[in-house]
Amino acid sequence: MKKLLIATVSSLVLITAAQAEDIKIGIEMGFTGPIETLTPPMAAAAELAVKEVNDSGLFLDGTKISTVRGDETCIDAGAATAAAERLITSDGVSGIVGPTCSGATSAVLTNVAIPNGMVLISPSATSPGLSTVESNGLFYRTAPSDAREGEILAQIMIDNGVKSAAITYTNNDYGKGIASSIQESFEKLGGKVTLSAPHEDGKGDYSAEVGALASAGGDGLVVAGYADQGGAGIIQTALDTGAFSKFIFPNGMWGESLLNKFGSQLDGSFGDRPGSDSPGAAKLKEMAEAAGIDSNATFVAETYDAAAIMLLAMQAAGSAKPADYKTKIMDVVNAPGEKIYPGELAKALQILKDGGDIDYVGGSDVEFIGKGESAGSYAEIVVENGAMKVVKYH
Repeated sequence: MKKLLIATVSSLVLITAAQAEDIKIGIEMGFTGPIETLTPPMAAAAELAVKEVNDSGLFLDGTKISTVRGDETCIDAGAATAAAERLITSDGVSGIVGPTCSGATSAVLTNVAIPNGMVLISPSATSPGLSTVESNGLFYRTAPSDAREGEILAQIMIDNGVKSAAITYTNNDYGKGIASSIQESFEKLGGKVTLSAPHEDGKGDYSAEVGALASAGGDGLVVAGYADQGGAGIIQTALDTGAFSKFIFPNGMWGESLLNKFGSQLDGSFGDRPGSDSPGAAKLKEMAEAAGIDSNATFVAETYDAAAIMLLAMQAAGSAKPADYKTKIMDVVNAPGEKIYPGELAKALQILKDGGDIDYVGGSDVEFIGKGESAGSYAEIVVENGAMKVVKYH
């Protein structure tokens, strides 16, 4: 009897240990490369959600989560693939928040995530081409597709009196997708695109590109690039030569580095980026500032939401295995259920533990449609006195 009791106690200890075994979440972002100033606050936002869940003590019977970062570089598909493979095989992650850039996401999804059955929730990969990938329920994104952003930005251009514009875009999946969407939507509204041409990142001289754009002319120049790379180079050359004074920026350009570099030279320029005026957005802004995170940085809300959704889906499934929790992602994000905002993850975990339903709204007012696509909303931004100012939401 004594031996049986000891064996039973030992078994309980082993079961408890197994239940409380830590899991790892990968955060794969462009920590180097053309968006390197955008990603630190994004990663910090994901880690903020993880900390909130850990602090609750309610996740999967006391299981703790740790995070592992991987650098996708944004522009090197090989590096992105290698980083994802390391996260899965060496680090043993149970899910990946990211990648950030569309080309990196496509490479990782096709070459690593799908073959390994790994869930990816990207906070910022916006290429419309990703909508056509059959991921078997492994891919979601909290940022809306560029197909929607093109419609929004085109309307903002018309509303701001832009009747004609030249477009320059970074020569990759993101740039091609957003440029095509903007042009199609702008022309449907009666606008004229005088020239749409690619630029390569990493060049020291953009005079040829800007010369061609200037010759085509227009009321403004749409720069669909990256604030830390070719986009900034195009702007500098355009300002130096007087080719354009008004710039229109989609989401990839809105970084603090852009305003630190050009300041009031960009006054009057405008654009959009994902954003919401929901109660959740205000709450997350407060939480981010308290944690020392730049709450105005692009994709902060979407990244917090991506991490939160992944962990809540695990709780709903009672498992951190991607094959188990991937089917719960749509369930925790969409109705029916109690609405959940930033700072309420403990409440959500308890509801799910008790067998209830939640409708995760988060900081970006997220709702999934189709193949894990975010319906999305956008903030219209104008530069005034060298600073970003939100005008309204769409």
